[in-house]
Amino acid sequence: MSYTRLITCGDSFTEGMTDELVDGHYRGWADRVADVMATAEATFTYANLAIRGKLVRQVVAEQLPIGLDFVTGPETLFIFHAGANDVLRPNYKSDEVLPLYADAVRRIAESGATILLFTVLEKTANEGKAGKVWAARFGEFNANVRAVAKEVGAIVADANEDGFLSDRRFLAKDRLHLNALGHYRVAQGVLEKIGLPFDALWRVPLVPAPRKSRWAQSYEYLEWFITYLLPWIIRRLRGKSSGDGRSAKYPNPIPWPIAR
Repeated sequence: MSYTRLITCGDSFTEGMTDELVDGHYRGWADRVADVMATAEATFTYANLAIRGKLVRQVVAEQLPIGLDFVTGPETLFIFHAGANDVLRPNYKSDEVLPLYADAVRRIAESGATILLFTVLEKTANEGKAGKVWAARFGEFNANVRAVAKEVGAIVADANEDGFLSDRRFLAKDRLHLNALGHYRVAQGVLEKIGLPFDALWRVPLVPAPRKSRWAQSYEYLEWFITYLLPWIIRRLRGKSSGDGRSAKYPNPIPWPIAR
């Protein structure tokens, strides 16, 4: 398939947090995929509607209708990923989120676009009760992704196929978003899925990390709690989101790459 357009909808993962900054925007895996897609098709255009912090109902209500208007047919690759923020919330309701996600994918399929979906890592470095809750919730979430993907014939980029992706060295200091290395790996995985040139080394695990002292681990945890987790909790209590007042970085299909 020769793709002439890439459209992405979602949250911080697709927006590109916390990759390197380019002209004030996080670059992200989607921009990296667009870079390669543009070399394969001279008329290629790219729109990234994703905004950090958005829940699936917000992505479906605010981004999806816009993205669907940009679809030109199967030569449009539509990447949809939403719901992870919902799953992380204490009041998560799977009976509301999962059908909403599936219905959104079906709407994209009706547009005629080629669809790519993501699963979420089920096993992470987190241990104990929190790790078990994470695994159970995202296991159910991923089963829903795979089921609707099979139903409509979507491509699935399954993070759980390669266990090494749970390595924290692919994450930023907030322990939630990808760093530049993580975004690079995701981009290469997507390119492999859609049949474009990719770096096969993306599948090679990192060498084992040096073991840190208990003191160093405790210090890092305290720094993470104060810098990242506590502000997240405060935002939740205030009913605020990191995406409030933000707009998409590329809200309309534009020729890519941008002339800088």
